[in-house]
Amino acid sequence: MPQRQAPQRQASMREAILDAAEELFSANGFRAVSMREIAQASGANLGSISYHFGSKDGLLRAIYERHSGPMNRRRGELLSEAQRIRDPDDRLAAIVRAFILPSFSESEGTEGGGARFARLRAVVMAERHEEAQKIIAETFNPINHAFIDALQACLPHLPRADIVWRTHFLLGAVNYTLINPWRVTRLSNGDAKGENAEEALTQIVQAAVAAFRAPACADAPR
Repeated sequence: MPQRQAPQRQASMREAILDAAEELFSANGFRAVSMREIAQASGANLGSISYHFGSKDGLLRAIYERHSGPMNRRRGELLSEAQRIRDPDDRLAAIVRAFILPSFSESEGTEGGGARFARLRAVVMAERHEEAQKIIAETFNPINHAFIDALQACLPHLPRADIVWRTHFLLGAVNYTLINPWRVTRLSNGDAKGENAEEALTQIVQAAVAAFRAPACADAPR
């Protein structure tokens, strides 16, 4: 019986460490948080963190894999479904929705990771930590390129650079909406509910589709 419980305890401790690190990184930044603080918040010892993750960089990579693996798999599934739509306008909207829908997962611990993981990504990108940038690129670049290719097929008149820019703006809108949905509620005096994930998703998809359909940026260098 004890031998059966040991892997369960290890898995539980690993999850506790991930939860504590994710919360601390999203609130205080990656650089500012020490391994000792993570150990204290998780109830683990430093040796246990090293055993499971090796280093703080390894811990950050595990957090990204925890959320981004399921999120990117779901994105890939939705993209495949969207690309089977014949009508180009409907296909474009479906591709945009497929790109952002997994980010709006309500559960912090499943695909997308919710607002906490969005905050962590924003903080890590702002800090421009070299290893963190490498993790982000390895985690998201393949699926991002797949979506850019799909958008390019829908919008052959647009230069790829324009599509990249508009995808970049789309990601910014998604992350800001996840991190600070209450601003929409306040500015609209309650007429719009920023906390309503489905409403936010619908609004972002509609705005993004309109942006992608806009003419090429005439002043952009070619």
